[in-house]
Amino acid sequence: MKKINRLSDMFSEFPGIGPRQSKRFVYFLLARNPEFLDEMASMIANLKKEIRQCEDCSRFFQKNFSNSPICEICGDKNRDRTKLMLVSRDIDLETVEKSGSYSGMYFVLGGSVPILEKNPENQIRLKRLFSYLDEKAGNRGEADKLKEIILGMNANPTGEHTADFLKNALSEFSAKYGIKISALGRGLSTGTELEYSDAETIKNALKNRA
Repeated sequence: MKKINRLSDMFSEFPGIGPRQSKRFVYFLLARNPEFLDEMASMIANLKKEIRQCEDCSRFFQKNFSNSPICEICGDKNRDRTKLMLVSRDIDLETVEKSGSYSGMYFVLGGSVPILEKNPENQIRLKRLFSYLDEKAGNRGEADKLKEIILGMNANPTGEHTADFLKNALSEFSAKYGIKISALGRGLSTGTELEYSDAETIKNALKNRA
């Protein structure tokens, strides 16, 4: 039972997974055939080898034959480089991208800022974002110059607090480079997480950003 409990404890570290759900995962795996377990174990073992983090936007992506350090979105010359959307997680980026409503660039913060957090800069990739902005906003021609940062946060208290923190943190960059800072507008109802929003909701939120 020690191994069952240990594996259950590991599953319980996943976001949104409690002790009961984690234990169900273990017994589900015990009921599956060996081939399923072998394939799953192999995929987990090779995850870090086959997936890398983009040096520009910080999203995780599948390694390609060119072994490029940047993902296909950041490497796409047809993207609108005048717009940059900040999102909390990779799954939020995927949701926006699937909606087909946005063709700009992204930056994945890697988390959000809890309301009572004493060291908010440790909760997100703030230093990496600053480096990105210095590099991208200051070294582009006029046609590709960054003109707007869109705060793509969840429409809940934590998301709103994160957006407020970012507005304050980015105020100097906004003034220095003449960058507009906007947030997703009407379309995302209060309490909504970006991950669960449909294409029409995201389209309206982008259209009504302010």
